[in-house]
Amino acid sequence: MAGFRSLSSGLRALVPEAFGADPSGERLARIRRSPHFADGVFQNPGGLARTRPSGSALEFAKVFFDRETRPRRAPSGTVPVHPTTVADLAKPPVTGLRLTWMGHSGVLAEIDGQRVLFDPVWGERCSPFPFAGPRRLHPVPLPLAALGEVDVVVISHDHYDHLDWPTIKALAGTDTRFAVPLGVGAHLERWGVSEGRVRELDWHEATEVGGLTLTATPARHFCGRGLRNTQHTLWASWVVAGEEHRIYHSGDTGYFDGFREIGAAHGTFDATMIQIGAYSEFWPDIHMTPEEGLRAHLDLQGGEPSGVLLPIHWGTFNLAPHAWAEPGEWTKDAAEAAGQAVALPRPGEPFEPAGKVPAEAWWRGVSAPVVRSWDRAERSPRAASEAREGLDLAGER
Repeated sequence: MAGFRSLSSGLRALVPEAFGADPSGERLARIRRSPHFADGVFQNPGGLARTRPSGSALEFAKVFFDRETRPRRAPSGTVPVHPTTVADLAKPPVTGLRLTWMGHSGVLAEIDGQRVLFDPVWGERCSPFPFAGPRRLHPVPLPLAALGEVDVVVISHDHYDHLDWPTIKALAGTDTRFAVPLGVGAHLERWGVSEGRVRELDWHEATEVGGLTLTATPARHFCGRGLRNTQHTLWASWVVAGEEHRIYHSGDTGYFDGFREIGAAHGTFDATMIQIGAYSEFWPDIHMTPEEGLRAHLDLQGGEPSGVLLPIHWGTFNLAPHAWAEPGEWTKDAAEAAGQAVALPRPGEPFEPAGKVPAEAWWRGVSAPVVRSWDRAERSPRAASEAREGLDLAGER
């Protein structure tokens, strides 16, 4: 299988360590046995999704590098990072569940006496190189060491803005365990994480950590770090269930019908952490818009507003053509229209979903106005669903 050819020792020495490692041995054999692996690659639910931008490279470049809109893709002032302290996180949550959004998709979840860290990115750039690639738009809320003991680190997939080499290198020196999708363990082991601390799961598989059940669930995305992206590591969303609470982290995903199935099997959730940023009409299959993110949350909750939606995957890196503040603005408006509670914390601001939920549109003070407003009449989940059904019926005629 060409996608798994090993590199010679000489060539391997030239490959940046941040690229990670390809699966081999029993790990590779297990990948090949997965029911979600076919024709040499992992498959998305419902078949392959488009993983490269649609349209021509020139069309995309015109949009992405447009001089008029490009300044809107970054904050116009200093992002108000919450001054989280060690003392803030040392106090146990009163309700048994507390979430702290660290920026992008990173969330510290303190749930039923355990501490779970999702997709931690403490690096300055989401890139294999320190001198190139998307750079942070705000600093990390607090040093990684100040988090204190973490029981398990959960990784959704191996893209640079979710699996951060310098962060994992730092965590490799701790006793924390790691829950990752199939194949991702090869990266961790190259970076110094011992094999015994890694729980590597296929979709629908679960592992137990300190009284929590962590289940890898489907997502619609793709993978890859090095020069040869052969879809040989899996991507996943995650369900974490304790004795009293349940939470869900979407990772990166396009909208698909599987959210209803995940909700039916594992919900409902006290809180969901849903990707609502870095979307574009150039890659509609692999990232969600705010409206789709809200719809995913409602699907997970059985179709009715409940729990708390925490928007993630926005505000920290410039990864798409939309305005920097647009995901927050549209999610707030869409959630209000649906009657759904949405948490809008500043990076680093802890909150308890069963307590007072931060709801201030803090980004408005440090961003240009969002030119395209979210139209409730046209963009509500119900209207969007009806419009989609209308298109489907038209296509059948």
